[in-house]
Amino acid sequence: MGMTVDIPARVAAFLEPRVGLDEPLWVGLSGGRDSVVLVQALVELGWTPRVRALHVHHGLSPRADEWAGFCLELGGRLGLRVAVRRVEVVADGAGIEAAARECRYRAFSDHGIGVLLLAHHRDDQAETLLFNLLRGTGIAGAAGIPAERRIGTLRVLRPLLEVGRDAIDAYAAARKLTWIEDESNEDTAFSRNFLRAAVMPVLEGRFPGAGERLAAAAARFAEADGLLADLAAADWECHAVGEGVSVAALRKLPAPRLANLLRWRLRALGWQPPVASRLEEFVRQLLTAGPGRRPELCLPDGAMRVRRGILRWSAAGSG
Repeated sequence: MGMTVDIPARVAAFLEPRVGLDEPLWVGLSGGRDSVVLVQALVELGWTPRVRALHVHHGLSPRADEWAGFCLELGGRLGLRVAVRRVEVVADGAGIEAAARECRYRAFSDHGIGVLLLAHHRDDQAETLLFNLLRGTGIAGAAGIPAERRIGTLRVLRPLLEVGRDAIDAYAAARKLTWIEDESNEDTAFSRNFLRAAVMPVLEGRFPGAGERLAAAAARFAEADGLLADLAAADWECHAVGEGVSVAALRKLPAPRLANLLRWRLRALGWQPPVASRLEEFVRQLLTAGPGRRPELCLPDGAMRVRRGILRWSAAGSG
């Protein structure tokens, strides 16, 4: 199946409706197979003059300098301008993978990039859906990796998201491409690597096409998440009082719909929503609290507080 996929045509079909004809495009170039394939496809399309690549140098691997050198050498061979940006990754409670990912996005944003292309593919999507479901995610997490996303002024596009790993392998083999193998990808202590190496092959053996169907399910979850966001936006439009919302109005909503509105509002503010149990408890308090009670939910980004019958959001440090 992968042998018949025209990857440059897929990339063009994805990007042409989404970007201007002469709009500059940046590629996140790790030096791994997937990003090398994406760069090669853009070169084959004749888009080299409008494409730049950025390699983020984490310094986490003893081969990090080698990877940066490979990306610069690849750019030289393809006539593609490649920049290298060094970052320092400091692991926090979310783990080294999450910290490195956060550093990458910060580096992309700080570099003044408008449109960023990333090389996540269909099998990445399937693994992400499985990973998020096993963590107990809601609809937003089940939607997996978005094909298009805005992070501040950065617009992230993933033109390979519906292309399978088999097709990418076939394309790379046909063009005799070379790339860097990240040794950390073999470490199954990382949950995503474990899913990729130990779980997905078993699922594919028992349920052929499992990865493709999981990715298709993620797309349907993404549609549902979009509809829930539309519903929340409509509820906000009906009930908002300035930057707050009337508790009396909120009490007319069923609990799941109220929770949906609160999650939407937190995302709109750029706040991280709490775990489901904490949000559900706050919803219960909003729906049942007596006249003298003032429900409040404190979060790392700020607090949701009821004052004089109005639910308001106060950013951390704003008092």
